[in-house]
Amino acid sequence: MEALKEPGQGVIARFSNLKGLTIPVAPHKGCGSSGGSGKSSCGSSAGSGDLPSEIWEKVKNHPCYSEEAHHHYARMHVAVAPACNIQCNYCNRKYDCANESRPGVVSERLTPEQAAKKVLAVASEIPQMTVLGIAGPGDPLANPDKTFQTFDFVFKAAPDIKLCLSTNGLALPDYVERIKDFKVDHVTITINMVDPEVGARIYPWVFFRHKRYTGKDAAKLLTERQLEGLEMLTQAGILCKVNSVMIPGINDDHLVEVNKAVKSRGAFLHNIMPLISSPEHGTVFGLSGQRGPSAQELKALQDKCEGEMNMMRHCRQCRADAVGLLGEDRGAEFTTERIESMEVEYDAAKRRSYRDSVEIEREVRKAAREQELLTLAGENSDRKILVAVATKGGGKVNEHFGHAKEFQIYELSVAGSKFVGHRRVDLYCQGGYGEEDALAGVIRAINDCVAVFVAKIGGCPKEELRKAGIEPVDQYAYGYIETATISYYRSYLERLKNGELVDIERGDAMIRQGAFIELSAPAGQAA
Repeated sequence: MEALKEPGQGVIARFSNLKGLTIPVAPHKGCGSSGGSGKSSCGSSAGSGDLPSEIWEKVKNHPCYSEEAHHHYARMHVAVAPACNIQCNYCNRKYDCANESRPGVVSERLTPEQAAKKVLAVASEIPQMTVLGIAGPGDPLANPDKTFQTFDFVFKAAPDIKLCLSTNGLALPDYVERIKDFKVDHVTITINMVDPEVGARIYPWVFFRHKRYTGKDAAKLLTERQLEGLEMLTQAGILCKVNSVMIPGINDDHLVEVNKAVKSRGAFLHNIMPLISSPEHGTVFGLSGQRGPSAQELKALQDKCEGEMNMMRHCRQCRADAVGLLGEDRGAEFTTERIESMEVEYDAAKRRSYRDSVEIEREVRKAAREQELLTLAGENSDRKILVAVATKGGGKVNEHFGHAKEFQIYELSVAGSKFVGHRRVDLYCQGGYGEEDALAGVIRAINDCVAVFVAKIGGCPKEELRKAGIEPVDQYAYGYIETATISYYRSYLERLKNGELVDIERGDAMIRQGAFIELSAPAGQAA
């Protein structure tokens, strides 16, 4: 690789081939953005006015640490860490898999040199990529040389990219100083228990300093090392996110205690994720029939923990080689074979320009949201409702109903519009035709929502949604999600006051929150 500077273009890093890779030190120019004081959720309403400036600078364009940022900025993971030092009953690592979307799965393993070139290739074609994470497919700190060599290459070639790692925490206390040395200022630790009795049901064994531990001894060692590492990181000023997998009947109630424990040790954010337990994945839990939580169960637990600390609700449980915005994966565009034939140009100025434009957009969006919130002034309703939104990014209602692979869920109240989760679904529109089974699946996925916001929707799904008590809303197409949903909520309250809607309760296990029947609807269209 050679580094050169072209007039007006800043530092450009070029790769012509993979062999003999050397990376020069480029000047560190920081994030290069103009700031931006829009509210960054981080799982809460924390924004530039709520956080110390040094913390805000770390989270404002990090898609995993800021819910608002995830609409605009992308991340990528590189699969340089195949070995793992613990066994989890919910994990089955796969190194050549393109068909599963879950942690521990990659299409191909990379050397640090290959990973560095891939990072620059992705960052050159995806200017919104701001974060490099190493998350496996094993544990980064069980592969320390490969992990830190990759960080070294990338930091020297592209210092504007944030460096992150995700770890199970067993080896963490031994590497805090190296993490600091490489300017890694975001670390995620997966902590599923603080009680060895619970942990013994999740972890069959851990391998630590040439010795294998099992049962409660393994869980006790693991939790002690995790909490020690968390404390060391927070004392060093490194932002820590804690991931926890919600396993019904095993640790679901216990995660409230985990939440308290990690908060008391300085964790910045807690991400409670649903167990993925399909039998075809080959995990112990999957093969034993252990179920994952419903979306409603997950939200209830997140709500219960939110009073203790910030909750992350926009996690997509990414593959260990994911590329792009959260909720999308462009990894197939950047195979090693393709990258080897590319001449990569890393244009730092172009990337700064993109971030500057994003910050301007965020200010516009923030102003629009705050203006719309004023219309709720004086409302004293305690009613909260959920709505689903079809979006492909940018914080806008900009996806066709039939093309949506997921719906983002917002909770509406007099306080405004709050992101609370997402629901993955099968595509309804396939080959130009609607799939009845897929539509039924979409309705099941969002049946606790009173409305679904879309850029466009056909007549047939409109009718079926109305029959299910879900209002299809397309009049806000391509508008900002927050302003659209706040406007809808105001209209919803007005219709309720005017007697145009009546509340209903469904007799099945899924009790709707604020579901309604339109009194003017034709007979048979209300559920």
